[in-house]
Amino acid sequence: MKKKSLVLGTAQWGWTVPREEAFRILDAWLSAGYRHIDAATNYPINKNPADFRAAEKILTEYIQANGLHDLDITMKIGALDNMRTPDINLAPSFILMMSEEYKRILGENLGGIMFHWDNRSETGEIRGSLEALAAVQQNLRLRPGISGIRHPESYDVANRELSLIFDIEGKHNVLYSDIPRYAPFFSLESGAHKSPVHRFYAYGINAGGLKLDGPYPAGSTFLVRGGEPEKAASLLAQIRSRLTDWNLAFVRPPVRSMNHLGLIFAGLNPAVYGIILGLRTVAQMQETLDFWRNLETYDYGDIWQALEKQITLHPQ
Repeated sequence: MKKKSLVLGTAQWGWTVPREEAFRILDAWLSAGYRHIDAATNYPINKNPADFRAAEKILTEYIQANGLHDLDITMKIGALDNMRTPDINLAPSFILMMSEEYKRILGENLGGIMFHWDNRSETGEIRGSLEALAAVQQNLRLRPGISGIRHPESYDVANRELSLIFDIEGKHNVLYSDIPRYAPFFSLESGAHKSPVHRFYAYGINAGGLKLDGPYPAGSTFLVRGGEPEKAASLLAQIRSRLTDWNLAFVRPPVRSMNHLGLIFAGLNPAVYGIILGLRTVAQMQETLDFWRNLETYDYGDIWQALEKQITLHPQ
């Protein structure tokens, strides 16, 4: 397996992950040797205005308490609330202001600025935003990125002269994949010019907390996020019917959960550069990192191919 980057997600902090558990997760994450963390102004997106920027505040408090200067934080900006509305501000002046603000707050720990949600299709407007992002890259030495972009093809056109190399975050799991939507960014050819491949980070690899077998506790991530178990029943039946054969096919640690399948599905996909892990507990982190080591050691390619070719439902 080609080595990939693991990133700690913070989307549930201040919601299903309380402050104290987030601190314990950070302790374990850093102790395991990882430094990359994904954050956003509007986390958690729980439709409670009082929690706007709560995840960011938890992270900032931890950094200040521990005097950290060697993290690699990607901060997503643009969304104006945590109510799941499409309201954004990606005006050049706002991008520059927020980038400077996060540089002041996070210091050397800030590694990248990423646009979070954009429904625009007009390439002129998008280019103006990207010019500001290019200035952020040049002046603050921060990686540019995009996440939740409705019209990637417009971004591709707007970026052709700027040639920014993006960190791209997209959902990728056995129910849905954003990779086909971002196809323009996976080619070495961009118009008449050649450019390096952008970096795609997969999130939501567990399909929002989907389980191979229920039940779902009342406070589970899957239900809190509005998941409907019955809609995935057919897919889960397919997976369960093949799981025994997969686990007997080779001498390797068995696959036991949707988390394992999510790691296989994202980890073995050649288009995926890194994986964002939405971990709720230290125990979940340890179990995830244990299986990740299995994935780096043993061959699970047969399972990835089965998921990719026979089970996964890609968007049209």
